[in-house]
Amino acid sequence: MSPTEPPQGAQAALRAVRLLKLFSNERPEMSLAELSRSSGLNKTTTHRLLRALQSEALVDRNPATSTYSLGAGLMALGVQALASSDLRRRVRPLLRSLAKETGETATLEVPFEDSMLILDEVAGTHVLGSAGNIGTRWPIHATSTGKVWLAFDEFGLDRLGQQFKPLARNTVTTRAAIEPQFVEIRRRGYAVTVDELEDGFTAIATIIRGVLGDVQGALSIGGPTQRLTSSRRGELGLLLCRAAQRLNPEF
Repeated sequence: MSPTEPPQGAQAALRAVRLLKLFSNERPEMSLAELSRSSGLNKTTTHRLLRALQSEALVDRNPATSTYSLGAGLMALGVQALASSDLRRRVRPLLRSLAKETGETATLEVPFEDSMLILDEVAGTHVLGSAGNIGTRWPIHATSTGKVWLAFDEFGLDRLGQQFKPLARNTVTTRAAIEPQFVEIRRRGYAVTVDELEDGFTAIATIIRGVLGDVQGALSIGGPTQRLTSSRRGELGLLLCRAAQRLNPEF
């Protein structure tokens, strides 16, 4: 069974979780009808699940508009998850060191469905730089962290369809075009994206392994394309690989 295959007998829990995942920055509030339609569940089932989630403060209902949003209980769980993350604690000093040494923003990212989630971030020292937010999600096909994860993780390609949304002038939009890049990424140990997530933005990333050699996340350095030239990208790629190796010297 792959890591993404759900266990048997968990239908109600999975439906509730999928309702929570429907909320996004673009859709922070939704009505019962919208949630029912987007989830593919009938209104009775959707309402029952929302009532259960509301009882645990995982969703809130606005009595004035009858719309639902993510609740304080879910925010508290998110904060606790960050505080409890062993990976985040291990990598935090490394992010500080990378940001200080390079002047660019350093991030720790992990996969989440078809995207990469920023688990931690340390801003660089340049006035003009990149800065997202912890918890931000970027499409996996358009990020250096996503590409390096796909290249090294056994089940990485299970997260991809056949065609992807174009986001910038160099975004790779098909699985057939992205797969050949993995050979070079594995050879050199890091991935690069130039004007693929956003025009004018470049990033370099390498993987982080656990004590058993499993791929746990990705380290990234990102900034303006005009500053991260081809030679600079090579330097930063090697720097990232050395930094990741310090976490687990045997790999």
